[in-house]
Amino acid sequence: MNELQQPADRLAIGLSVLCAFHCLALPLLVALLPAAIGMKLESESLHFWMVAGVLPTSLYALTIGCKTHRNLSVVAAGILGLVLLIVAIANGMLGFGEAVEKSLTMAGATLIAIAHFWNYRLCRHDNHSCNCH
Repeated sequence: MNELQQPADRLAIGLSVLCAFHCLALPLLVALLPAAIGMKLESESLHFWMVAGVLPTSLYALTIGCKTHRNLSVVAAGILGLVLLIVAIANGMLGFGEAVEKSLTMAGATLIAIAHFWNYRLCRHDNHSCNCH
């Protein structure tokens, strides 16, 4: 097999998905723009619902991955990221300020992304039959 085939396939798949997303999402976004303008996107409820979606998804994916590669550091990094996101939400009640909230959110989201990337790489390296990819 040509060593460039897999990266080329992945790039083509990614670009195709991006194109499809653009074609489907752009008209929807334009149609919803008037409603989005009236909605306060910086509200605390948006952050809450984002974390409510990220929390179970991340815990599931990292747990399944850990069963494959048995590297608890990956799960620890992901959990630390989730905790930072939860603290950022709680910051609204604690009142430490917007800068602290944004810093916690960015740090938490970055840690979660790193943990998922690390999890994916370890699963792929340790066991090609893993359901992580």
